[in-house]
Amino acid sequence: MLAPMPSDLSPVYVEGAWTHREVSANGARFHVAELGEGPLVLFLHGFPQFWWTWRDQLAAFADAGYRAAAMDLRGYGGSDKTPRGYDPMTLSMDVTGVIRALGEANAAVVGHGWGATLAWTAATLRPQTVRRLVVVGAGHPRRQRTTLVSDPAQMSASRHVFAAQRPMAAERSLVRDGGAAIGRMLREWSGPDWPPADVVERYEQAGWIQVEKPKPAAKK
Repeated sequence: MLAPMPSDLSPVYVEGAWTHREVSANGARFHVAELGEGPLVLFLHGFPQFWWTWRDQLAAFADAGYRAAAMDLRGYGGSDKTPRGYDPMTLSMDVTGVIRALGEANAAVVGHGWGATLAWTAATLRPQTVRRLVVVGAGHPRRQRTTLVSDPAQMSASRHVFAAQRPMAAERSLVRDGGAAIGRMLREWSGPDWPPADVVERYEQAGWIQVEKPKPAAKK
C-alpha cells in the first residue's frame, strides 16, 4: 500500500508498484521507494535527478528476487534539505545509514553519476556495509580528481560543479523558469531521442522541490 502523497511533494511521490517510506539516518530524514523481497539493492541517483531514475530497475530487480530500494539523496526530492552536509563524506554516511535504517547489515549499491561517486566512497569508508558495488557513468573518485585539474574537456563538462560553489547561484539557477535549467542539462547530457517531454517535466518539477527553501515560521 502506498503512503499518502503530500501535495507539495506529489512530483516526487510517483505512484507505482513500489512503496514510499521515510527513514532517519545520519541526522536527517530520507525518502525511499522500495519494491520486492530478498537481498537489498540500494540505488543512488545522479544530478539533477531523484529516485525516479530507477523506476524500471526497481521492478526488474524485484522480479529477479531482490529487495530493490531507491533513495533520494540529501537535498533532493522528498529527503531533507539541510543547510549543510553535502560533502562526499557526509553523503556517503547517509547511504550506509539508510542501509542500516532499512534493517539490513549490508547491500549491493548501484550508483549513477554523482550517486556513483558516493557509492565508491561508501564502499571505501564502510566496506562491511557495501556488499557489492555497481558504478554507472562515473570514474573512480581519484581519477576524477586528477582529470578535473589536468583535462580541459573534463573541466568544461564539470562546469556545473564549479558553478555550484558560489553561494545561492545553483539554487537560483535551478528554480528559474520552473526548473528549465534541469531540462536543458538533461538534454545536453543525453543521447538522441531522450528524454521525452513528460520525463523532462517530471524532473523539472522535482528539481523545484530539491532547492525550494522552507518558509520561515510565523512570528507569534
